[in-house]
Amino acid sequence: MPTQYQIAFWNLENLFDVENSPRREDKLQRAIGKDLAGWTQALLDRKVSQLGSIIRKMNGGHGPDMLGVCEVENKYVMDLLVQQLAPLGRKYAVVHHDMSDHRGIDVAFVYDATLFTFKDYFWHVVMRRTATRDILQVNFETRKGRLFVVLGNHWPSRSGGELTSGYRAIAGETIAYFHQRIQELHGENTPVLAMGDFNDEPSDSSLVDYALSSRNPSNVLNAQIYRFFNLMWVLMGQGLGTLYFENVPNLFDQFLVNKNMIRADVPIKVQPGSAEIVSFPGMVHPGRYPCPIPFGGMGNPVNTNGYSDHFPISVGVTEEG
Repeated sequence: MPTQYQIAFWNLENLFDVENSPRREDKLQRAIGKDLAGWTQALLDRKVSQLGSIIRKMNGGHGPDMLGVCEVENKYVMDLLVQQLAPLGRKYAVVHHDMSDHRGIDVAFVYDATLFTFKDYFWHVVMRRTATRDILQVNFETRKGRLFVVLGNHWPSRSGGELTSGYRAIAGETIAYFHQRIQELHGENTPVLAMGDFNDEPSDSSLVDYALSSRNPSNVLNAQIYRFFNLMWVLMGQGLGTLYFENVPNLFDQFLVNKNMIRADVPIKVQPGSAEIVSFPGMVHPGRYPCPIPFGGMGNPVNTNGYSDHFPISVGVTEEG
């Protein structure tokens, strides 16, 4: 019998530990301490409660089988988030790596340990003058004994304008290189799913020319080099976005899969047409533009009825026999 997996990703919008946390290094406290003024345990608890209420609704009320996240500060806030998922009765575990980002934000995964066994993880540094988020590679084994590799991404911000596009090109080159290395080390049939906030559209050069992603599956299947199929192109064509800037939709949160998840003869494959933007009632702004309702913080006004400035995304994956 095939096994169905629901996999999601969500930029959690500055899920930071409390002001003056003993878990924060002094250097980082000096860098971001002013922005965290007034960020109390009560506000942190409220934010994770809001986020958890949405995550519990995913996958038909069962919660995702795997969830990639970004903009989280440390393992402590990840553990708080997992506690919010306890009513689901699932055996969730966390893979988190402390990165050297200048704002102290990380990428992490939450996964159901009854479905996936954690094997090992690696972090791939995106080289730039100011430290940014690493690409987090996690090697899982499915409960049917197959290797499944996921790559969590949070590419350099657009703050600073067009000059930042080169940083995302570096990130794209980095993920393309390690995609190739994964195939060389683990075999040509290794399924790879990359997810994240890429801070660029599917059509931008960082994803097309450097990460080697395509809107056309045949280009991926027949390529002589290692390419990704970008599942989000079709949604961009519908004018949809995962976040809004000046009321214009941006589709920065994306799923990329390699040919070993779209070939007809592979055991782990993406479900065609299953990639979607998740937006439950209550988390969408009721105004003219259907943008997400942010929680705020980090110097921005706090709305305790908000969630994140990004919508989550999800995709279905099937494992045969």
